[in-house]
Amino acid sequence: QVQLVESGGGSVQSGGSLRLSCAASGYTSSTDCMGWVRQAPGKEREGVAYRTSDGRKRYIDSEKGRFTISRDNAKNTLYLQINSLKPEDTAMYYCAAGSQYISRSGDLGCAYNYWGQGTQVTVSS
Repeated sequence: QVQLVESGGGSVQSGGSLRLSCAASGYTSSTDCMGWVRQAPGKEREGVAYRTSDGRKRYIDSEKGRFTISRDNAKNTLYLQINSLKPEDTAMYYCAAGSQYISRSGDLGCAYNYWGQGTQVTVSS
């Protein structure tokens, strides 16, 4: 089992920044990718970024440039830096971990098996 605990969410004004953290514990060697998924009220969950254990990163096309995913291996902690926050970024942000795969089209993906409880990000205009 893998336990994931998020922190760093909060209420900020439009244009501000936040850094979300996800502390991982347990059998983390059973996973080789970690990422962030958000869910806004009334909307489906949306993957925003993930990182493989060998350092490859992928971002949702609409957020490239504002989101930066990183990991501190010594602390077993995943981060998501979000800059230039917009009201539409308001959502619950979940940390997730799982296994990487290659799709039939050759694209890299991350299939999540473990989820954290989430941290709320609220952006006011």
